[in-house]
Amino acid sequence: MISVNPSTSNMEKLDLHNLPAEQTALDIKNLDLYYGEDQALHDISMRIPKNRVTAFIGPSGCGKSTLLRCINRMNDLVEICRIDGEIELHGQNIYDKNVDVAALRRRVGMVFQRPNPFPKSIYENVVYGLRLQGVKDKRVLDEAVETSLRGAALWDEVKDRLNASAFSLSGGQQQRLVIARSIAIEPEILLLDEPTSALDPEMIKEVLDVMIELAGSGMTMLCVTHEMGFAKTVADRVIFMDGGEIVEEAPPHEFFTNPQEARTQKFLQQILAH
Repeated sequence: MISVNPSTSNMEKLDLHNLPAEQTALDIKNLDLYYGEDQALHDISMRIPKNRVTAFIGPSGCGKSTLLRCINRMNDLVEICRIDGEIELHGQNIYDKNVDVAALRRRVGMVFQRPNPFPKSIYENVVYGLRLQGVKDKRVLDEAVETSLRGAALWDEVKDRLNASAFSLSGGQQQRLVIARSIAIEPEILLLDEPTSALDPEMIKEVLDVMIELAGSGMTMLCVTHEMGFAKTVADRVIFMDGGEIVEEAPPHEFFTNPQEARTQKFLQQILAH
């Protein structure tokens, strides 16, 4: 059973187009993205509020994951990718030439569709980012492991085998380990790209429960999801994308009960039909 995030009702009071800087996690301005000659994102502009959950939904190939990957510059790894526009984090365009991309990715964590633990122990997976930051104090590392694994609802299941391979875990456990690894470095923003899509049905609830807990803790989360229950009852804002553009955005109750755009209505009807 998905519990409702208590902050959801407050979203309707926020004017996202005039959101004050102190309440803004990200300010995306006129973002266009091209793969060679093909344009995948069209003039994306929006403000993402701090300490809230923003859910992106839409048909496959509509640009949701592409947009998410812009926010921690994962698209830099695609040679034919070109981006115009700005994404501001605390007033700085993350695409400025002087931005340290490695430092950006520590501030903006990401969990992918398929669990991707490193070929290391459970313990070393969690502390990986901290070791990269130069943290060597074992007490600090031990505390981070327990705190992060508890945050990912995995501590009780693995506390007696932290030196075991991460690959010894089930798929749902591996995805929760990846979430623990992401939150260990205390990112300002957590991106989740359909984190349950590659899991068996019985494992989906494990990961969704963790996402719900993180949402309740006040973390700024952007989640591409096909789980309409999560978008409806946990997210603070739902954004529908189609054809590489934002079609509609609204608080969940308004979005699901009174969609304004024909494309949104058609998509929701198709989802409900299944």
